[in-house]
Amino acid sequence: MPLAPVGGDRQTPDTNPDSISQDIANLNKTPKEFRTINTFMRRRTHINQNALSALTDPLYAPYIINHSGDVGKLGDVSAIHDLRAYFANTPNGTDAPLTLEIGFGMGDSLLQMAQENPKRNFVGIEVHEPGIGRVAYTAHELGLTNLKVINGDAIALLHNLPDDHLDVVQLYFPDPWQKKRHYKRRFVTHDRMSLVADKLKSGGVFHSATDWEHYALWMLDILDAMPVFSNMAGMGNFSPRPDYRPETKFEKRGVDYGRPSWDLLYKKQ
Repeated sequence: MPLAPVGGDRQTPDTNPDSISQDIANLNKTPKEFRTINTFMRRRTHINQNALSALTDPLYAPYIINHSGDVGKLGDVSAIHDLRAYFANTPNGTDAPLTLEIGFGMGDSLLQMAQENPKRNFVGIEVHEPGIGRVAYTAHELGLTNLKVINGDAIALLHNLPDDHLDVVQLYFPDPWQKKRHYKRRFVTHDRMSLVADKLKSGGVFHSATDWEHYALWMLDILDAMPVFSNMAGMGNFSPRPDYRPETKFEKRGVDYGRPSWDLLYKKQ
């Protein structure tokens, strides 16, 4: 049983490693067509005026790669085939290290990382429009040239991108899909992570974090079993939170209540 990070061990009956391995094995028997099910759920929430302006005003189009001016629709990613090309006319250019963050929520950590790493380019993809609009609006206000966002399905986007395209893929606090019948919706499955591996450069890194223990052990089980990836903390181990990943307010509150988070970092061989 891997050691839990400092902050407490939140054991529940469904975190038995053997049970998790069996759940994963059962999922791998699922017919292929069921593995294309969405890994996200679009939730309708209030959009403030600044975020709405960013979603509808062409002024913010340089920050939203598939800016359409429409609100309430899942973005079309079918025309996006090269993320590096969108930085051609920026100070960093197309050859700077490129990070893709999947599901950035309201974007606090993405914005902070872009500010603190000006020589690295960042692209975030999300389906939550308030977050998309907020990040675009704030990036414009800050004058960031190394950050762009996309409205749409990350799996569809990854299928469009060339292989060996990304330096880092980040997946922070994804929906854990807690019910067993929903496990197939989890982003981290063998098939989806094979796709991620294809898009990472050799030596590229996949970095995930979660505060849901079952999902943490689930990811550890899947990723440790994939020869294309090397666990940067050693097989069976979680990594300490690296300094470059900002600790969210929710995460800090969780630690105060004895609810730890787990980081997983894997390098593509």
